[in-house]
Amino acid sequence: MHIAVLGAGAWGTALAITLSAQHRVSLWARDAAQAERMASTHRNERYLPGAPLPDALMISADIHESVARAELLFLATPIAGIRETMARLHATSARVPLLWLCKGLEPDSGRLPHQIIADCGGWPAAQGVLSGPSFAAEVAQGLPTAVTLASGDAGFARRTAAALNGARLRIYASNDLVGAEVGGAVKNVLAIAAGISDGLGYGYNARAALITRGLAEISRLGVALGGQRETFMGLAGLGDLILTCTGDLSRNRRVGLALAQGLSLADATRRLGHVAEGVGSAAGVVRLAEKLSVDMPIAAAVHDILQDRLTPQQAVSQLLLRDPKDE
Repeated sequence: MHIAVLGAGAWGTALAITLSAQHRVSLWARDAAQAERMASTHRNERYLPGAPLPDALMISADIHESVARAELLFLATPIAGIRETMARLHATSARVPLLWLCKGLEPDSGRLPHQIIADCGGWPAAQGVLSGPSFAAEVAQGLPTAVTLASGDAGFARRTAAALNGARLRIYASNDLVGAEVGGAVKNVLAIAAGISDGLGYGYNARAALITRGLAEISRLGVALGGQRETFMGLAGLGDLILTCTGDLSRNRRVGLALAQGLSLADATRRLGHVAEGVGSAAGVVRLAEKLSVDMPIAAAVHDILQDRLTPQQAVSQLLLRDPKDE
C-alpha cells in the first residue's frame, strides 16, 4: 500500500518509520527547511532525535507530491493544525481514506477531530482515528505497541486494521469513533493531574486513585457524547490513560510535574519544547462537561490550575474535601 503521513512531528515520523517496513510511505513536512534536513540526514532531530529514517521513506514539503499516489492518508498534525492541513488537502486531488492521529479538543471551539474535519467540508472517503497507548519514541524503535483504529464504518476499520497490522504494531478495529476520540482527549488532561500528584510526592496510592477516578470521568463524558462504555476499558481508554499518567515520556505528565515544582505554565511548556495537547484541551473538556451536566472534578481542577485560579496544593485539598459519594 502507498501511504501518506501528513505531519512530521514525533508521532507522524514514528508511524512513517514503522509502516515503511511493509508499505511505501511518503512523509509530508509543512516546513520546507525541515523536510530538506530530514531528507539529507535521515533524521528528525527536531521532534524524534536518534531515530534513523528508512532510506525508502519519501520526504517532501509539497503536499501534492506526498499524496499523489497515496491509497491511505494519515493526518498527523496537532489539533491546532487540522484546519490548515485540511484546507491544503482539499486543494489536492486525493480522495482516499483518511485517518487522524491527533488527540484532544480544539481549545476555542471544544470540537473533537472528526467535528473539526466536518467543519472543514468533511472528507469524501472513509475516515477514522488511530488511538491508543503509543509513545512515539518506542514505536520508532520497533518496540511492541497495540492501538485501536476506530471508524463509523466498521468494515473499513477491520479491513484497514488488517492491512496495517504488523509484527511490532498490532491494530484492533472498533466502530466507536467518538469513544476513541474522547478517551484520547481527556486522558491528556488527567495526565497533567497525575504529574502534579507525583510532583507533590503524594505516592502510588494517590496515583492509582486518580487514574481510576479519572477513568470514571472519561467514561461519563464519552457515554454522554454517544460513545460506547466498553471502549473506555480498552486501548483507546484505559490503556492510553495508564500510559500517559505513568510514563516518563508523557508530555502532559511532564507539564504536571513542572507545575508541581512551582513553574508557571508558560515556563513548563517552554521547557517541554513540544505540544502538550492536555493544556489546550482542558478548557474544552470542562465546557463540554458543564454543557452535558457531567461531573468531572479532576478535569475541572486541572483547568483551574492551568488558568492560575488554584495552586496545585489548593486543587488537591479541594478534591479531597468533596462530599463522600458512592463509587
